[in-house]
Amino acid sequence: MPNSIAVQRPIADLVAGLAMVLVLAQLTQHMLAASAWLALTSGLSYLVIAVVVAAAWTGELRGFGWANRVTLLRGALIALIAGSLWWPSLWQQHAMLLVGVAGTALLLDGIDGWVARHTGSTSAFGARFDLELDAGFILLLCLTLVILDKVGAWVLLIGAMRYVFVLGGHAWPWLQAPLPESLRRKAVCVIQVVTLMVALLPGVSSAQATLLTAAALLLLSASFALDVRWLAGKSASNC
Repeated sequence: MPNSIAVQRPIADLVAGLAMVLVLAQLTQHMLAASAWLALTSGLSYLVIAVVVAAAWTGELRGFGWANRVTLLRGALIALIAGSLWWPSLWQQHAMLLVGVAGTALLLDGIDGWVARHTGSTSAFGARFDLELDAGFILLLCLTLVILDKVGAWVLLIGAMRYVFVLGGHAWPWLQAPLPESLRRKAVCVIQVVTLMVALLPGVSSAQATLLTAAALLLLSASFALDVRWLAGKSASNC
């Protein structure tokens, strides 16, 4: 029964994810002489993800599935990055290593879809989980640039655009219509993440980071404009 299945939240998987975050935080603390509070801040960041996942779980699959576990691993890495933002000096001293963590999260973004297709575990939940984690990751990288004072607060527009689009759907319901699969949209998402990570590298000056992220914002704006135009055309044709 769909309703009874939906009640069976993937608690064991989420708890395993929390344990992984705590282990990663402890390793980071040991290797980089990070604050002893890193496990707490990273763990709390992960709990935000876990609560949202548990609340949104639809139960359309028999279990959580390996594809969602890969996505959850990506979430653990993102939680570690979020937890580290409380200590900008950690980023200033070990930017390359932390960008490496972000790069690993980006690589996992390409693996979860492959796993879903090859294990027959594709689902609407998995696609939404992946999408929302991407959006949160991009916003987090933008916030990191602001905290490190490499780019002005305007860079948060890159991370906020997805959420503005979603809010716009409440005012204009035609924006909530499903969009067709698009390689352009996926490529733009990857470009955003790569650009933000490059801007975080210690060898990239504030001026260079500003130029890179400004170009990324223009590209993202154009991509969203194309989607809005397509949705508007579909809405008009259905009238």
